[in-house]
Parts: sequence; structure tokens; C-alpha cells
Amino acid sequence: MEITQMPFVKTQMLIRRPVAEVFEAFIDPAVTSKFWFTKGSGRLEAGKRIRWDWEMFGVSAEVNVKAIEANKRILVEWSSSGGNPTTVEWLFAPRADNTTFVTITESGFAGEGDEVVRKAIGSQGGFAFLLSGLKAFLEHNIALNLSADHAPDADGKN
Repeated sequence: MEITQMPFVKTQMLIRRPVAEVFEAFIDPAVTSKFWFTKGSGRLEAGKRIRWDWEMFGVSAEVNVKAIEANKRILVEWSSSGGNPTTVEWLFAPRADNTTFVTITESGFAGEGDEVVRKAIGSQGGFAFLLSGLKAFLEHNIALNLSADHAPDADGKN
């Protein structure tokens, strides 16, 4: 299969919380671990290298923080389990009703046609889980355990 344009992933959702609270949920690993990964090595800061762990799968991601614009944008380059790095951008758009529209875009997938498509589809699903978990946690204080529960028998080798 030949790909003429490399795919990218774009996932969006309205979160009914103020932009500062939504932004902080991604910057502070103590909060992010309530709805996405299980452990983060530190707060996101421009120029910093962070590690995110999904301990239930034995998987981690090395995250290079490229840019932080408070309450507006997060830009990272990340790779998981030795894979090729991709770029992920979070955009935070405050709305007049004190809600936040979050857009996550990932690009830079590498590999052969089928592999690139598989990675992009997996990423799309993962970011949909991420935003759904964020929404449930910030709006209703419910931890849905989406990361762990979508593949309860996974061992990190798949």
C-alpha cells in the first residue's frame, strides 16, 4: 500500500471546566495520572524531558517538551517503547461560558503503509479515550480507568 499523504490524528472535545483547570490537568502528572498514564516523572515545562508510564502495561514514553504557552498550547515530541518519535500538540480554546475546547493533534508517524495506518488509528483511539477520561474526571470527579480497561489483558508487548 502506498501512502501519498502521511496521516495525522486530530481529536477534539469540549470540557466543561475553565481553561486554567483543563490546562493544568495536562501539566501536572499528579492530576494526569487520574485519567491517563499511571505515573509521570515531572511537570511539563518547555525544554524538559519527562517520562510517562502506563505501569499496567509495562510501557513508557519519553516526552521532550518543545513549547508551553500557559492555558493555550502544549507541544511535545514523544516516543514509546523505542519507537520513532511523533509530535503531539494540545490546543486549549477558552469559551465565553467558562468551558474549554481541547484539540489534540499527532503527526510524524513513520514506517510502511500498513504500519503507519495502524499507528494513526491506534493514536486516534487513544486520544479519544484520553479526552473522555479527562471530561469524566474534571466534570464529574469520576476516574473511568479507560487506559487500563480498554486492553485489560495487554502486557505491553503488542
